[in-house]
Amino acid sequence: MTTDAMLKFVDLEQETPSKRDIEARRSDFQEIYDRYLPDAAGDQAGRCSQCGVPFCQIHCPLHNNIPDWLLLTAEGRLEEAYEVSNETNTFPEICGRICPQDRLCEGNCVIEQSGHGAVTIGSVEKYITDTAWEEGWITPIVPPVERDTSVAVIGAGPGGLAAAEKLRRKGHQVHVYDRYDRVGGLMIYGIPNFKLEKEVVLRRTEWLEQSGVQFHLGVAIGEDVTFDDLRAKHDAVLIATGVYKARELAAPGRGLRNVIPAMTYLTASNRKGLGDDVPEFDDGTLDAQGKDIVVIGGGDTAMDCVRTAVRQGAKSVKCLYRRDRVNMPGSQREVQNAEEEGVQFIWLTAPEAFIGDEAVTAVRAHQMRLGRPDATGRRTPTPVEGSAENHACDIAILALGFDPEDLPTLFGQKQLPVTRWGTIRVDHKTQMTEMEGVFAAGDIVRGASLVVWAIRDGRDAADAIHTYIQDKAVQAAAE
Repeated sequence: MTTDAMLKFVDLEQETPSKRDIEARRSDFQEIYDRYLPDAAGDQAGRCSQCGVPFCQIHCPLHNNIPDWLLLTAEGRLEEAYEVSNETNTFPEICGRICPQDRLCEGNCVIEQSGHGAVTIGSVEKYITDTAWEEGWITPIVPPVERDTSVAVIGAGPGGLAAAEKLRRKGHQVHVYDRYDRVGGLMIYGIPNFKLEKEVVLRRTEWLEQSGVQFHLGVAIGEDVTFDDLRAKHDAVLIATGVYKARELAAPGRGLRNVIPAMTYLTASNRKGLGDDVPEFDDGTLDAQGKDIVVIGGGDTAMDCVRTAVRQGAKSVKCLYRRDRVNMPGSQREVQNAEEEGVQFIWLTAPEAFIGDEAVTAVRAHQMRLGRPDATGRRTPTPVEGSAENHACDIAILALGFDPEDLPTLFGQKQLPVTRWGTIRVDHKTQMTEMEGVFAAGDIVRGASLVVWAIRDGRDAADAIHTYIQDKAVQAAAE
């Protein structure tokens, strides 16, 4: 190790890539962070202390070898840094953009805990892989051996794609089925461009296609293709559909026009950005321009909604959340970005009713106080009597999280086992369901979670599927 390349945190302050001007970024959907210059990336990577117990790596769901690729970046060995990064992560340039590093790797960085400011791990990760693309270091997968075994992956989101990539590396023929018309799942239709430009996802899609992964889009399993046919055609099936059903809010006035789920709103905006014909946006129904917008929720999806509304030219944007800032589930960085862009956060506030005749005109909400912690350790919010207040609203967006769709009915498979939460039940050692050769991974197993966890689950499922197929081949040969 080149010792003078590291431990710079003592003399060098943390410096993130610069943000674009607030007024400029309020008016477009481009990513808000500029890119590191090469010297800056190396210097910031060199702030790593190379500690003996790398808590950044421990708290990363993928257990990325972060200290190793920080060292290589500090020494200017970027191609090697990419190879190390790619070894554990299917989409490092995507995780570098959208992971909540402040809650994961950077939030647990040793020098962050010592008061020196965390190493800017996510920004360096993004820089490494963007450079790898530009330099041509990322080439299509060429398996050491092509196998005649095939695997069906249901769902072209991050979990399914991560599994597809790893299965291709092992030489299996991989077919990915998705009911939508593009590959990427929430990365395409849920996450706005200012966090993840669509070209980044499309580039990976093309790479997977060049690597031999076959995509079947606009195909709904259970309707266009039966689940039984899929099982008969392939050696194994992986269900990686994610969770898309919006959680509801039982409140008077919920049925008023313009009270809409977050994904309905975000999908319309993202489709418009992709050049699709979106009638509900064009007629103004899902366009925030000139309107008072109220978003209900405190997660990253809520942050995506409020920041999208700003860019669409909303008259005002408020976010109502029933707990305080410290207890919100979303990224604190996203909250800061939203505040800079003009979003008003109304903490300790919960909706009581939606007001209006045919369309919503206001959200009546009451103040909350935090009581004792509940079973999860979070303090329970309770309403303050007589504190109701109306918030003017032309569109109310519900960003309350997601639940699984109606399984097993969705696939027409009564024997597909589900938990009491509606997620698929698997053997967590093998990720196989009770149905022979049928596996599941990602949010459809663990519930709504982060992209990085979906990637981890997809990669683990690919290993389990490979082992299953190999074991089955050995048994067949022995017979």
